[in-house]
Amino acid sequence: MKKEEFYYDSRDNQSRIHAVRYTPGDRVPVCVVQIIHGMAEYIERYEEFARFLTERGCVVTGNDHLGHGKSVGEDKLYGYFCEQDPATVVVRDVHRLKKMTQQLYPTLPYIIIGHSMGSFILRNYLTMYGSGITGAVIMGTGYQKEGSMKAARLLVQIQKLFLGSKHVSRFCDKVSFGSYNKRIPDARTDFDWLSKDEERVQKYIDDPLCGNIFTINGFLTLTELIMRAHDPERLRKIPADLPLLVISGDADPLGGYGEGIPKVCEGLRQAGVKDVEMQFCKTGRHELLNEPEREEIMEEICTWIRNHCLKANA
Repeated sequence: MKKEEFYYDSRDNQSRIHAVRYTPGDRVPVCVVQIIHGMAEYIERYEEFARFLTERGCVVTGNDHLGHGKSVGEDKLYGYFCEQDPATVVVRDVHRLKKMTQQLYPTLPYIIIGHSMGSFILRNYLTMYGSGITGAVIMGTGYQKEGSMKAARLLVQIQKLFLGSKHVSRFCDKVSFGSYNKRIPDARTDFDWLSKDEERVQKYIDDPLCGNIFTINGFLTLTELIMRAHDPERLRKIPADLPLLVISGDADPLGGYGEGIPKVCEGLRQAGVKDVEMQFCKTGRHELLNEPEREEIMEEICTWIRNHCLKANA
């Protein structure tokens, strides 16, 4: 596997976005997989998955979002995106990388995978640019009721009024994630809900680029992404023939411990999307790619890609 790091201009018109590209060495590539990372992490955490994919002939790419990883500016303000419509900017930054990559591999099938916050970015992406890709994997996502999201947005807006958009909101963080360990007996850390693998959880805790608490701007961006991802009018813009895989752990609190994922799929189907497959990983927590059974999960994703995105191009 060959790794290349590079930067490109953000759609906020002032920041630089860090990105990586992994290529399968001497093998002829069979497709491109773009990964959209989640909240308070960064794209290079997916390097193990990238190696798995490149060994099977995939080109893999992805970027650090604004306020994340190596895309954070000199002010070192993690969890802050930008002031002007950040929920759109972050999607357009993903699309800019997609266009750059597709110029290098114009004939290859193009698949996008989004995890957690990245899944909501992806769900927004599909409503804006879905006609330009071959398939998508929505991983570690969730279903939130409109009323609860409006209440959450109002709460964050009140905080912004008094504290400003760059305030690091421990209050919002506790309200959002404080209950995520409630079904884990004798939880060792605040982040046990991420994975059953204690070493991977500890690695996340020890990583200075992970677990940073969002600013008020970050929480407003997240709530807007989630609300747009559930908007039926927006969902109807997703191409009807685009194959989608929605994959989650049945012990993932973001997915409502399995209860929210069928609602996500039903919303997509009601919007007219014909090929929506749902998969659950038994006892899987939030970060499926860091679970002890991660290689099995990676293989399941690859099998879905082969069956739904590559057969027509074989």
